[in-house]
Amino acid sequence: MHFEILVEDASGKIALESILEKILGPNDQQHSYKIISYKGIGRIPKYLRGTIDPCKRILLDRLPKLLRGYGKSLQAFPAVVVVVVDLDQKDCLEFKQELIAILNACNPQPTTLFRIAIEEGEAWLLGDQNAVKLAYPRAKEQVLNAYIQDSLCDTWEKLADAVYPGGSQKLKQLGWPHTGQAKCEWAKNIAPHMDVDNNQSGSFKVFCHGIRRLAGIVP
Repeated sequence: MHFEILVEDASGKIALESILEKILGPNDQQHSYKIISYKGIGRIPKYLRGTIDPCKRILLDRLPKLLRGYGKSLQAFPAVVVVVVDLDQKDCLEFKQELIAILNACNPQPTTLFRIAIEEGEAWLLGDQNAVKLAYPRAKEQVLNAYIQDSLCDTWEKLADAVYPGGSQKLKQLGWPHTGQAKCEWAKNIAPHMDVDNNQSGSFKVFCHGIRRLAGIVP
């Protein structure tokens, strides 16, 4: 099975490059995968149409067109499109229904799996606190212990407070692109240490199970 995986930012791609091999095994003829990152999540276009600036690689803005294209190009192949996005402050059920509506508007429809990180992708990293500590031996235990898994709590800020000198307040003062660079660094350092079968994030467990089910690894 081939997986085309769309993620909203560079840090998500970096994390999944390590994580997918743990979930599926090597990227080879049995299970192959390509991870494509975008420059932000954006928003679903009204009526699933609208003018798209090709210079702006924003995931949800482009998703209707992307899925229509995959529906045509992947018809003859055993392939799955996986869309991984952050929930942020959205209502999860409503957001999932909006994503499914995009797919339902495609003819033909590509086989598609939508997976939502609750609240943000950093929740999947925090789901394995041992991996965080291996990557950052000086991580603040008090911050990690106070984190409630998959809660709506400004997740990336929690990870920053645990591992970044000066915490989230310092990163916010520095602004972009420092925040994005820090997120990429966390993904690069933590993901290789992750135990995908014992992650405490519920949304990460759902992601793993969905990938393995489509790959025929689990029923």
